[in-house]
Amino acid sequence: MDRETAALLERAAAFRRAGRVDEAIGAYRAVLDREPDLPDSWYNLGWLQRQARLYEAALESYGQALNRGVRDPEEIHVNRAVILSDHLARHDEAEAELEAALKLKPDYLPALLNLGNLHEDRGNREAAEGAYRRALNASPGDALALSRLAGVLNPESKPAAELVGRLRAAIRDERESPARADLGFALGRLLDGRGDYEEAFAAYEAANRASRESFRRYDREAHERFVDRLIATFPEPAKAAVEAAPSIFILGMFRSGSTLVERILAGHSRIAAGGELDLIPALSRRIDGYPESVAAAGEDMLQAWREFYLAGLKTCDGGAGIVTDKRPDNFLHIGLIKTLFPNAKIVHTRRDRLDNLLSLYFLHLGADMPYALDLGDASHWHAQYERLMEHWKRLYPNDIFDVDYDELVREPEPLIRGLLGFLGLDWEDQLLDFHRRSGAVKTASVWQVREPLHARSSGRWRNYEPQLKRQLGRSFGA
Repeated sequence: MDRETAALLERAAAFRRAGRVDEAIGAYRAVLDREPDLPDSWYNLGWLQRQARLYEAALESYGQALNRGVRDPEEIHVNRAVILSDHLARHDEAEAELEAALKLKPDYLPALLNLGNLHEDRGNREAAEGAYRRALNASPGDALALSRLAGVLNPESKPAAELVGRLRAAIRDERESPARADLGFALGRLLDGRGDYEEAFAAYEAANRASRESFRRYDREAHERFVDRLIATFPEPAKAAVEAAPSIFILGMFRSGSTLVERILAGHSRIAAGGELDLIPALSRRIDGYPESVAAAGEDMLQAWREFYLAGLKTCDGGAGIVTDKRPDNFLHIGLIKTLFPNAKIVHTRRDRLDNLLSLYFLHLGADMPYALDLGDASHWHAQYERLMEHWKRLYPNDIFDVDYDELVREPEPLIRGLLGFLGLDWEDQLLDFHRRSGAVKTASVWQVREPLHARSSGRWRNYEPQLKRQLGRSFGA
């Protein structure tokens, strides 16, 4: 390598370490134009392109790294699989990449875990169980493999009963908080499914406590201020426009039935399921001075933001013509959505408050949703969500359609007919056969939406009434 190329490579690495993604991409491209036989640089370029949402380019760069003999090629295959599955919905290709990784290294734990997760997304419970058992054979003490295995077993089965003891022992032995949390949520699920409600709640309580040790705490005052700013920034409805919106926005609280609604709508011949897209939240993070700067933006800037969204949406349209964007917390960004797409239709999923809070508390949602780790915090978040939705409904009374979860599972057809009328679509008989359809589902409701409609989750909070009263106190009946 000549001196100038070495200097370019150091410059590229410095940009990468500093998080200056666009500049790092340009610098690595300059390096590779001069000296293309650098597999590690191809790897770094692929990683950066993935951060920049340049998924096809990232696949190409990772492929170049493989072709040029990169070290640990199984890792590259897993990275390619994640892009193909999570961002491009090319699940067959993703599975092939994972199998390629396992051919190189049969006990490679990340490939086995991702393979199990891919089988879950596609509704293949038996294959998922097999992948997780292979992972445990490769690494018997791995907490994530054990937790995920618990997630695919029937709680009332003999293997699940045997796994309860194994989970308890692992929790006693595990010292790292994130691992204790994964194991605790898995244990809670099995105990809940077996009707051991008191022990289940204790397991979930310990799991959430372990998560709180690792994640930042939810700041109630900061969130209230953010909601205040959203309301102040968007006091009036957006100006009408002629252009049709590019997607149907399905939003509300997490765990309020949004996946079920999307799954039903995806049976319509004119609708393609986009899934839980992060396009609007990612756009809000890219906008300096958000949300106030949205109100002051000129048409050129608004068009650039529209193009960002539309570019990300391209991979979701399977030729149906209408795509669903099912990101629940987009309720925070209805002002931005309607500024960019004034004709956007909003499908708002609602659920009994206590059932919703309990479902949040029983799911390991991660660091970006710290409010879910404490029932009091979740109750506060819920109150702010209701306050903000009241504001949006005042602005857009004809563009927001409420779907009540309990009503949907009790009498689905009248509600879905009303929703289709709101969307300007005709009824199609296959809509309620959603549980028989193939196709990947990438949310926590992956197994629920593969069952016929049932009301077992309605009123579930009553199984935990004493614990909810203890945790929520005066806000229990709010």
